[in-house]
Amino acid sequence: MDTTGTLDEALQRLHASGPERLGRLTNHAPMAVEALAVHGQARSVHRWLDLYARKLEEFPPGVEPITSADWRSALGDPRRAADWIGWFGRELAERPWREVLALWWPRLLPGLYGGSTHPVIRVGHAVRTLLAGDSTEPRLAELAHGLGYWAARHHPVAGLAGLPGADSAAAALDAVTPIAVRDGGFPDRLGRVTGLPVWADTVTDPDDAHRRLSELVRAATHRYATHGHGEETMLVHAATAPNAVLRTLPALPRSLWVPSLRAAWTASAAVTAMYAPDAPVAYTPSGTFTPEEVFERALAHGDEHVIKLTDTALDIGDDAALAAALRSIELSEPLR
Repeated sequence: MDTTGTLDEALQRLHASGPERLGRLTNHAPMAVEALAVHGQARSVHRWLDLYARKLEEFPPGVEPITSADWRSALGDPRRAADWIGWFGRELAERPWREVLALWWPRLLPGLYGGSTHPVIRVGHAVRTLLAGDSTEPRLAELAHGLGYWAARHHPVAGLAGLPGADSAAAALDAVTPIAVRDGGFPDRLGRVTGLPVWADTVTDPDDAHRRLSELVRAATHRYATHGHGEETMLVHAATAPNAVLRTLPALPRSLWVPSLRAAWTASAAVTAMYAPDAPVAYTPSGTFTPEEVFERALAHGDEHVIKLTDTALDIGDDAALAAALRSIELSEPLR
């Protein structure tokens, strides 16, 4: 973890920007700079931000403050992003961050599909930082921004039919049926997902939920190497969204681990249904690389999704995960 203060400086710099741009595209910078700091690249944070700065917009105006009496009516209203961020900023100033997270996690979990799953991913990065180090003001503010973005983009999915599944996460992902019409943006495609394979639905033990979630993150990451060509950017989220949930589990009451697994599976499987290619392709990296070398390649490439998938791949650490990270570098457009 960064001990130079660079991460806090970067977060302060970024909190003058909104969670989105153009009304629909996510600001990935807070997640990417956290990953850079975690993997010993703090010296590159501000240089990377200078390249990414053209993708940032000013912090949006508020509508009216959220209150404990009316928060339900504001849930899922993207116009209220600033209001929600302000609400969580006040909550985190008055109460321990774990307490705030435990209260709001089950309220927000059903809507983790909003914002193309980016809000929960941002929260996962913020929680990892808080678990690893000091609860500095910029890091608490980052959790407020992540939770506020999630509340503003809250989008539940209901009525999905349970389809025949499999015992393993990898086999269950293979059993996902792609949607018939694969065009349009994330919300359009999500509306076409009507059923997903059943997997881990009988899990009741929190430790089993943790194990299954780790298995899902590994399987989705490995799968990117052979399926990422279906959509090189969006298929990243099949791995990074459940990994964000996995990173958050240690900060949550154990009673929330099982529903977290179920939501993470639905998100990963839905993304797979929305963007998977018709057939996999074999992929073998053109060499052997250490985790550090793979992350340096991701940083040199610069794309925010490449950095975040590589960050997840390094959590797993095996050769298949590193191959997936290298594949994302080959498939994606570099940040220039």
